[in-house]
Amino acid sequence: MSNTSGLALSDVRVLDLTRAVAGPTCTRLLVEMGAEVIKIEAMPDGDFSRGVSVFKNDRSLYFMQQNRGKQSLCVNLRDPRGMALLLELVPKVDVVVENFRPGVIDAMGLGYERLRELKPDIVLCSISSFGQTGPLSDKPGYDFIGQAYSGMTSMVGEYGERPGLIGAAVGDAGTGAHAALGVLAALRRRDRDGVGDHLDVAILDTYYSYHDANVHSVNGSGGALSPTRNGAHTPYLSPCGVFRASGGFIVIMAFMHHWPDLCRSMQRGDLISHADFCEEALRIKNRAALTTIIEAWLAEFPDVASAVQVMQAGDVPCAPVLTIEETLTDDHLRARGTVRTVDDPLHGKVDIPGNPIRWKDHPNNIPLSAPLLGQHNVEVLRDKLGKDAETIDALIEAGVLGQKNC
Repeated sequence: MSNTSGLALSDVRVLDLTRAVAGPTCTRLLVEMGAEVIKIEAMPDGDFSRGVSVFKNDRSLYFMQQNRGKQSLCVNLRDPRGMALLLELVPKVDVVVENFRPGVIDAMGLGYERLRELKPDIVLCSISSFGQTGPLSDKPGYDFIGQAYSGMTSMVGEYGERPGLIGAAVGDAGTGAHAALGVLAALRRRDRDGVGDHLDVAILDTYYSYHDANVHSVNGSGGALSPTRNGAHTPYLSPCGVFRASGGFIVIMAFMHHWPDLCRSMQRGDLISHADFCEEALRIKNRAALTTIIEAWLAEFPDVASAVQVMQAGDVPCAPVLTIEETLTDDHLRARGTVRTVDDPLHGKVDIPGNPIRWKDHPNNIPLSAPLLGQHNVEVLRDKLGKDAETIDALIEAGVLGQKNC
């Protein structure tokens, strides 16, 4: 953990009972803003994501990416002495974040009412797949489960073919970000009114909020529209989609007021007022013919980059469809720190996504290291709970605390 004094949340302490992605994303964002996060990991192996993306030295890059800057306290949660340590920590923190299945946190004796007894203004953030209420609340789930229930999966893939999955943890990461936003709002209210809160943040709810036009289109059109997957092109705008070019693909979004820009870039000013393409509805109706024209023009270029350069010079919103490998060397992504290289003490140098938030007067992409399992056992118990060396040694000897070099 680096020195975070002076950062936005340097006076905030968080008890992190999360694992996998959604919960750790929330607490990672809080760390990036300066919060002190004590991550509770269950013995013997800690967060199960420590077993994912292990390439060398028993180090999980998956865990490393989501848990940088946190302190690890590895506790036997089945031992009453272990649970007693958690209860002792509650009055010392401002926020508790958990992503167990609803009901588990109460069964552990760490539900909101119990936490309020220990610290009346505590903020508890509960992250789950389906939420703390509702018919599905007790069901297990992950990102793709929430994606399917939200209708989002039905929007991915080719028309009439099997739906696809979004190839990234969009729901998990988005839920974590929404949870962090909720925590900040709850802390603002606590500081103003002196009260805490219990936040209920669900992957399904987050995914559903990502629909821009899909939901209201159904009843707004009186049932005339039934949004579904449409492959490479957006059904309600044109041209807007993925177009084949020389040696790759380009996303072009030249709808509405951008249409003349694309026409001028193609040196086809005649298309601006063409009877088949002069209005958005006509371009949607004649999408196939328009796609043929655009892709024939793109084929005239030697490569994707040349075509993108011409369109960007004409203010046409467009982008090459980069592979993950290509993103690692992209000038813009590197210059922004969107792709950043970190030096992990076990794995060494590795590229990971940077913090998506930028500040003018706040350090960006601060140097942080993910903890070894149980690395901060002694530090947390000594500095936060005032335990002496003899007591801590006894807890280690009794199997209440654990540690591993991974």
